[in-house]
This record gives sequence, structure tokens and C-alpha cells, in this order.
Amino acid sequence: MNINQKMIDLPQSQRQKIDILLRKSEGLFTDDLERIWYMMDMVWDELDCDNKHLDWEKMAQFYDHPIWLLNGLFIEQHDLSMQHRNSISDWVANQNEISQVLDYGGGFGTLARLIANKKPSLLIDIYEPHPSEYAKEKIIKYENIKLINKFNKKYDVIISTDVLEHVPEPLKLFYEMIENVKDNGYLIIANCFYPVIKCHLPCTFHLRYTFNLFAKYMGLEVIGQLEGSHATLFRKKRKVSVNWEFIKLMEINSKIIFPFLELSKRILKPIYRLLFKQK
Repeated sequence: MNINQKMIDLPQSQRQKIDILLRKSEGLFTDDLERIWYMMDMVWDELDCDNKHLDWEKMAQFYDHPIWLLNGLFIEQHDLSMQHRNSISDWVANQNEISQVLDYGGGFGTLARLIANKKPSLLIDIYEPHPSEYAKEKIIKYENIKLINKFNKKYDVIISTDVLEHVPEPLKLFYEMIENVKDNGYLIIANCFYPVIKCHLPCTFHLRYTFNLFAKYMGLEVIGQLEGSHATLFRKKRKVSVNWEFIKLMEINSKIIFPFLELSKRILKPIYRLLFKQK
């Protein structure tokens, strides 16, 4: 992992925690992405977190841990991760009608800084409950980037990358984002409803098949995948008064059909491959 720790002005305690993780995972993986996921799971287990029985005190410690600083540094040296963020920032910078942007769960600030560099006239807010001091120092140089802890305005576009799989009620948080987008504004959402790391909550996994259906019910147009990225582009076409009892019923049905969809995919995939090879 090509991260030079000497270049980071970290408190000794944080540096020691990262060094321990790097030593424990050294030589176990040839792929750096798998290695960072392994280290995240190590921290999760060390803090005795449980993704089915949530203890928010322990989870707050997890999201405050310097492993997330290491993850931010990793993202900025990982080609695919930066391709995704460059594609998103290019799209935002090329939209003339956009002036105010929110990066929800903006973490390390990488995406916000990319957007700010490409279009300095944009005003960019980052909502991040667990910002590192290093991230704060990086964004303080930008007059058009601000860290916020609550919403007090509506945005032309809200971006949320790899956030909703970490929360127990992702649809409520998603609707909160929708409420804070202007009419005809955009949402750029990237989700990973898969168990690649332990902090991805299993209660969200059913949404890998049905998320866009919920988005449509909440008044969004699904424009499609944002080219070059792992994100989906939505547009807020109308304000909808959501019936949460109906949403709960939709969620129950989504969870019921989820294992059947997974089973069907496993059965049909080899059949598809066989037919494809025969053509």
C-alpha cells in the first residue's frame, strides 16, 4: 500500500493504530482494496461491533477510528475509486444550472475538493458526522467548501457515495436528502448493498434490487448510471408526500422477495453463460 505515513501530520496515538493495522495485514493480500476491507473488519471486531444488533456507542468509536483516515488516503491512490470520483465531479462541473452542492457523508473530502478545483464558483457543503482533523486541514484551504452539521437550505444537487448501506433506515435518510434538493434538482447516489465489509448492514441488502422503485415512489426520475462511475443519477420531478406505512409494506415485500431473487440469479447465471458460449 503506497501510503507514506511520514507525510501525514498525525497524533502519535493515531499513527500507532494505523501502523499496527498495516503490520497485521502485511503480506496477506496482493490486492490493496481487499487489504483495506480486511483492516476495517479488524477494527470492527476489535470494538466488538455487531451489524445485526447495533450498539451506537461502539459504532461511533468505529467511525471515529483512524482506519477511515487510512481509507481516505487509499481512495486517493486507487485508480478505480478516483475514476468514479472524477466522473462524478466532471458531471457536476459541467452543469451550468448548478450552483450549490452537498456531499452527504463526504468523509475525507476528496470528491468535494475535486469539484471545487474543477469549478471554483460552486458552493460545496460536506455533511460528515465523523470528519478527521486531517480532512479538515485539507478543505480549510478552499473558500467554497464548508463542513456542516445540519441542513439549512436546499441544494441543486446532493451526492451520496457509499453511505446508505451503513445506516439502519436508509430509506428515511434517502428521503431526507430528497427533501433537501430543489425541484428539478439532482441526486447522485452510489450504494453497495453487499457484505463486502462488516459495517455494511445486512438489513439494507434487499435494496440492491428495489432501491430505484423506492426512488420513483418518492418522486424521482431515474436517469440512469452516471457514465464512468458507480453512481446512479436521479432527478427530483415532483414533491411527494410519502405514506410511510406503505413504504414499510414495500420494505417487507422487498425483504421477502430478496432471497428468491438471489437464488434465481445464482441459478440463471450459469445457464446464461452456457447459452452465451454456445452462440
